[in-house]
Formats: sequence, structure tokens, C-alpha cells
Amino acid sequence: MLDTIAVENYRSLRRLVLPLRGCNVVTGPNGSGKSSLYRALRLLADSARNGAVNALAREGGLSSTMWAGPGTNGPVSLKLGFAGEDFGYAVDFGMPVPGESEFNLDPEIKSEAVWAGPVLRPSALLAQRSGPVVLLRDDEGEWRTAATLRPFDSMLSEIADPQAAPELLTLRERVRSWRFYDHVRTDSAAPARRPQIGTRTMILSHDGADLAAALQTIAEVGDSAALAQAVDDAFAGSRVEIRNSDGRFEVTLRQPGMLRALTAAELSDGTLRYLLWVAALLTPRPAGLTVLNEPEASLHPDLLPALAALIARSSEQSQVVVVTHAETLVAELRRQQRDVNAIELTKELGQTAIVGQGLLDEPSWHWPARG
Repeated sequence: MLDTIAVENYRSLRRLVLPLRGCNVVTGPNGSGKSSLYRALRLLADSARNGAVNALAREGGLSSTMWAGPGTNGPVSLKLGFAGEDFGYAVDFGMPVPGESEFNLDPEIKSEAVWAGPVLRPSALLAQRSGPVVLLRDDEGEWRTAATLRPFDSMLSEIADPQAAPELLTLRERVRSWRFYDHVRTDSAAPARRPQIGTRTMILSHDGADLAAALQTIAEVGDSAALAQAVDDAFAGSRVEIRNSDGRFEVTLRQPGMLRALTAAELSDGTLRYLLWVAALLTPRPAGLTVLNEPEASLHPDLLPALAALIARSSEQSQVVVVTHAETLVAELRRQQRDVNAIELTKELGQTAIVGQGLLDEPSWHWPARG
């Protein structure tokens, strides 16, 4: 489980160090930095797949994503990191050397570090990268050169030797298990509304196309009682039925008083979105971290208590971060889950800050130095 997320110089996140627990909800007014925090978490996950450089380039390069307020006179540096009880990781992106390539929007990885424990200390370092050179610490505590990487390759994705760097391999697979769900489609042409070839689906896809198969998988090999309860909490007396026509699966919802079950094509956007969250959060294969961005979108306020119950149940198996505008959802989570970590963001002079967090309240955090 992650204890800390740290971001520096990304959009309005001049310096943000967040404490995390099992169930976390991030709220705040429009423009306070919630979306930037969500994107920063996505970039961290992309690092394990060697996709962070491309993602930053698609945002217009570092010049478009960097903090634009005061205190930007030093070298361009966008930093992302996280830490838990066992491992921590940080990466520092900078500008490419002018004239060496036409890919001028691609940032370069200037430094990376992996360490043991929740706080970076020289004695806790397990792997460090300065420029292209990656050093690993062996069992005797001695450093050796493990690789020379290209500036757009992350050591988290490129070094996977289970003998020489087991910690990097463990950390990489852990980060690759993170899941992000952001505005899954529920429009009339949404994939979730159409019958799809059904195969056992342990994890709902990001576009929700395999919703029917995911729900059927929960019913057969997951927590079928929780599935039934989640549907009944939202739509009293209703139940989900999966229609199988020659291997093509379709979601239907049978409701009291109706002579037939409603197909996915007939469901309201809110009803379909709620069923998507059911499939995502009751997965038989929980993620290390699940991040939901504005899950309340399209939902009627009466569905928010049921959604809160889903999130609270999921946080017992997977660390959850919810980014939301809905104060009702925050209140329901606090009511149903005693250990909710409610983080309210605000903006002060263009800089995102955590309401009520003073310097002494901030988790201990240190960035690795550039070489």
C-alpha cells in the first residue's frame, strides 16, 4: 500500500506531498488541481510501461505541463514519486539537449531512484540513475553499473533481472497492476450497451466493453452475494441477468413490476454507469491501487450511498483513490468507512495546496539529486 504520493512542478502542483491510507477521497472546487493530481498518478503508472515520456509529449511537452508560477528560474524539472512501507520510487524529467533530435517535445529522464522503506536516505538506496547510467546496490552494499539507458527509457521498465534487481521487478509489476477509470462511456453508442463476445473477464476494461462478461465472471468466480447486494442497494428488488446468445453476452436488468428485463441499450446513462462501477470495484482480482475520476458523473444523487458502499467494500481489498466533486459522496464515504482519508484541495496564488496541511503535517519526502 502507498503511504505517500509526491509531485513537483506539474501544472498547478508546485509541490504537493499527500499522505495516503486505504480509502482516499480527493475533493475541492473546480480548478483546485484535482485533475492534475489524477494525471500525475497516471504518469507515475505510465513510468512502469515506459509511457510517461510519450504522455508528456502528447500534453505539449514539459513547457506545457510545467508549473508556470514564481520560483521557476532553475533547470526545468518535473518530479513524480511515491513510497510505501517497503519501497519508494521517484523520477525527475527535464528538457532534451537542443539540436540532438527532432523530437523536441519529448522530455528526458534526468534521474530515478528506488529505495527501501518510506523515506529516501542514502543508506536505503537500492537503485539509482543519473543521466543514462543505472547503478544497482548488491548484497554487500557495493554499487555496480547495471545498464546504460536511452534518455526516454525508464529503469523501472527496462531493468527486469530477477537475480540482480528483484526489487525493481517487484515494484514494476506492482505499479503495472494499478487501474484507472475515467469517464467510461455510457452514451447510446457505448460499447457496454452492445452484445459482445464473452470470455472470463477478471478485470473490467477501461472502455467498459466487456461489462457483461465482467459481471458474469463476478457471479461465477467472485463475490456473487456482493454483486446482488450492490444492485439491490441501488435499485431495490432488481437483479442483473446476463443474456448469452451464441457466446455473445449482453447485460440486462430485471426490475420489480416489469414484464421483461431491460437490455443495456435501454438503460439510462446513470444506471449503466453504476453497473460499470459494480464490475470495476467488485473485481475478483483486486488491484494494488484503483483510481476513480469523478465516478459520480451521470449518477442520480440517490445512487451515491450505494456507490459509497461499493467503494468502501473495494477499499478492503485494494487501495482506492477517488477524485470527486460530490460532497454527498464524501459524506457517505465518511459515514460508511471510518478510516477515510479525505483530502481537500485548494488553490493559493495559482498553487494547489491541501486544506489544513502545514509544513509539519506534510509526510517526510526527499527527491533524488541529479548527477
